[in-house]
Amino acid sequence: MIFIKLCKVRKKLTKESIAEATKAIQRATKEGVKYLNIYYTLGRYDVVVIFEAPDEKIAMKTAMRVGDIESTETLVAVPREEAMKLVE
Repeated sequence: MIFIKLCKVRKKLTKESIAEATKAIQRATKEGVKYLNIYYTLGRYDVVVIFEAPDEKIAMKTAMRVGDIESTETLVAVPREEAMKLVE
């Protein structure tokens, strides 16, 4: 399953908070999460993460681990080809 995580940083980024986020990424990778892209953005969200996870529970664990660093909104992404199969 593919997920898009929209993030707002809660506090000023420091070397320590970046190291903490990096550890969370490494831990999630060991649990089967594959990070497709991570973008720092301007506007409503500070970071956009596109990742693939085995299921919703793993995706939720991934988002919850960084809750003290950032607030997140996670979306399930369905590829266009799969979505078109659902149209009657």
